[in-house]
Order: sequence, then C-alpha cells, then structure tokens
Amino acid sequence: MPDMVESRAYEFYSERLSTMKPVEGTVKRGELLPYHLKAADTALANAVKNPLMLTKADLEEGKRLFNIYCAICHGSKLDGNGPLYNGGNGPYVAAPANLASGPKSDYSQGRLFHVMTYGFNAMGSYASQLDREQRWKIAAYIRSFQNNGAHAAEVLASDSTQAAPAAPAVAAATEAPAAQDSTATK
Repeated sequence: MPDMVESRAYEFYSERLSTMKPVEGTVKRGELLPYHLKAADTALANAVKNPLMLTKADLEEGKRLFNIYCAICHGSKLDGNGPLYNGGNGPYVAAPANLASGPKSDYSQGRLFHVMTYGFNAMGSYASQLDREQRWKIAAYIRSFQNNGAHAAEVLASDSTQAAPAAPAVAAATEAPAAQDSTATK
C-alpha cells in the first residue's frame, strides 16, 4: 500500500466547497428569509412587508446609509436633486427620482427594497453594496420621510403588522392534526 504513506494531495476546500451549494429552502442562521421575487415582479413588490422590527435607532441607521449610498443622486431631502444632478448642472444628465413627493412617494417599503435589490431604469442594483437588512432600513427611512413624514407611524408600527401573517400559519398548523384525528376515527 504505497499510497497510504505518501498519498496524492487533495485540496478539499478549493475543489469541493467551491462547487457546493446550500440545500434548497434552507436559511443561514441569523439571516433574513431569502427575497423571493424576481426582477420583473415590480408590481408584486408593493405587497412585500418589511421583516424587521424597526426602532428609531434603525431609522437613524437607515438615514445614515441613505446619506452614504443614495443622497449623492437623490439628495439629502429625497427630492431627486443630489450633487450628481444638481438641477441639471451636475455631471449626471438624467434627473433621479423624487422620493419625497410625486408618484414615487407612494412606493411601499417592499417596492423600495425591490428597486434597491434589482435596480430600476438608470439606477443600478445596490445588492452588492448593501446587505438585506441595510436595504430594509433604508427603505423604512425613505418611507418615513415621504409626504412630509405622513408614513412615519406606519414604518415604526411595521413590527406589529408582521405578527398578523404568522397567526394564520400557526392556526392552520394546529388545525391540521385535529383534522387528521377526525379522519382516523371514521
């Protein structure tokens, strides 16, 4: 058995792990659920709810991230007049979206998250620069700022809206065994 003493070198991590994919349907511990919509599902994105239980500190973090990544185009007032556009005098010729008022001010947090994830029109995707949690925080900040803060209470109350969808799933799970028991007695 000469191969037992001087075996051929095998680099497990470079060959095996590079081709391994996680088991389908699994979520890494501590991660948010995967975003299930595709780029073309913009209309469905309005119904997606923010999975985070937001606090005022989260909104402040969303503001900080917005000022770093988004304000350069959309402006710190979300009016679409950032330094790159500057009323048409900047180096960017296309006017960024006005997120504070107008048609884009009705975008839900889900739609804002979707746009940051996949991009829209001239805006590219920010999924490689911002993780899911950061994009949700920015979406919440934008939504709280829109229409002169009319949606601020909605944003901070988003944690209470997340409890509602879980209840039917729990009810369905508890009703299922009862239904099985009734069929077993027949």
